[in-house]
Amino acid sequence: MSRRSVQFLKWFSVFCLASLLSFTSFGQTPEYPTRPIKMVVTFPPGGATDAMVRILSTRLNGKLGQPLVIDNRPGAGGNIGLNVVAKAAPDGYVLGVGAAGGLAANSSLYPQMPFDVAKDFVPVTMLAAIPFVLVGHPSVPADNIQQLLALAKSQPGKLSIGHGGNGTAMHLSTALFTQMANIKLIEVPYKGSGPAAMDTLSGQIQLSVTDLTAALPHIKAGKLKAFAVTSPKRLSNLPEVPTLSESGLTGYDATGWFGLMAPTGTSPQIIQRLNAEFTATLNDEAIRSQMQQSGMEPMTSTPEGLASYIRSETLKWANVIKQANIKLN
Repeated sequence: MSRRSVQFLKWFSVFCLASLLSFTSFGQTPEYPTRPIKMVVTFPPGGATDAMVRILSTRLNGKLGQPLVIDNRPGAGGNIGLNVVAKAAPDGYVLGVGAAGGLAANSSLYPQMPFDVAKDFVPVTMLAAIPFVLVGHPSVPADNIQQLLALAKSQPGKLSIGHGGNGTAMHLSTALFTQMANIKLIEVPYKGSGPAAMDTLSGQIQLSVTDLTAALPHIKAGKLKAFAVTSPKRLSNLPEVPTLSESGLTGYDATGWFGLMAPTGTSPQIIQRLNAEFTATLNDEAIRSQMQQSGMEPMTSTPEGLASYIRSETLKWANVIKQANIKLN
């Protein structure tokens, strides 16, 4: 081989190595995350959702190496906050905590939506469920669901039932209950589960579907009757109270639930990292205990599992909303 050929090969080798190093350096991305992550919460400060994210952040800040910054964006049943996430850059630094309303029911409740859940979001994981409980004033002459349904059917349109507001998960849970039981009740909307529970406690209304946190102390004190829980399984805090499904309304399942969402376009690597860290945190016994004391049941899922659940919940509530003729402006 000539000297010129050897020299050419040396220069060619140097060029290829330099090109490879340059390409590798260009293709690398900094390890995620390198700055704080904004968590858009679609409810106001002080509520169950806000408390849940704050509980999770106590452990996740250390796991992720960056703080989770909570940004409360309530309004329009979760649409305002979720729209912020839908329009954010898909880089993993803006995430959203959506509820059953914004992620499943609102598309049937509102004539226009600012986003398309299926197209504008990538699911990360389920976070938690908030089961509801059907309670009554002690004066209600029934001690179980069978007796209550018999009473309601004997007095159609006479018993009143409160819930946490039009279009809320508690409202839809009430509508599903009356549809499956084939009974007619006077529905009374409130601004939250707390006021509904208090009016049931005072006897202003006979029944209410409320969250466990608002009702549990009064149930334990014997000031409210607990007829059934809306979840598919009995609750650890109320093991003696049956589910509606086992009480004759087979298949009844209605809970408030929360899922973690990212904007469409977020890389699979970031989604996998977030799923792994949130799943590990939600399975931590100390974190689970804190959440359960706040009335929440920790839940996890794969991104695909959450996507499938959102689709099934959207279809279920669309049918309930149509049958009940529920509309929101």
